[in-house]
Amino acid sequence: MKKTKVLFVCHGNICRSTMAESVFTHMVRERGLAELFEISSAATHTDEIGNPPHRGTQAKLREVGIPLVPHRARLLTRSDGAYYDYIIGMDGENARHMRRILGDCRAKVCLLLDFTGSPRPIADPWYTGNFDETYDDVAEGCAAFLNHVLEEV
Repeated sequence: MKKTKVLFVCHGNICRSTMAESVFTHMVRERGLAELFEISSAATHTDEIGNPPHRGTQAKLREVGIPLVPHRARLLTRSDGAYYDYIIGMDGENARHMRRILGDCRAKVCLLLDFTGSPRPIADPWYTGNFDETYDDVAEGCAAFLNHVLEEV
């Protein structure tokens, strides 16, 4: 069976997208589905390229018992559009920048909470400081997205 390739994207790739990458990776491993997915994350801006996940993301994941995936922030590239099956942003600003970067593959862009019954942006904890709220939204979105993918198979 072909792997489903998933790329989570946010502004700097140190808070929300890294959290989503770790949460989703944990979810698929817990369900014995790791071999069915390739999961990564990226940024729409160069602000944090090369940096590790934000300490707030690290602390929240540690608190809820989810392993942090090994990660350094990287920039979304045009070639990611052809490679990944799903390219998932966190808010409207992310989506605009993702579409600009991806060009012909911009139709693959969606938002994580679009897979839930309550589509909305995920607040950036870099600005809000609220990693609890961000985690709740990311966990809800990842669970709904996993169900979506499994229904398509």
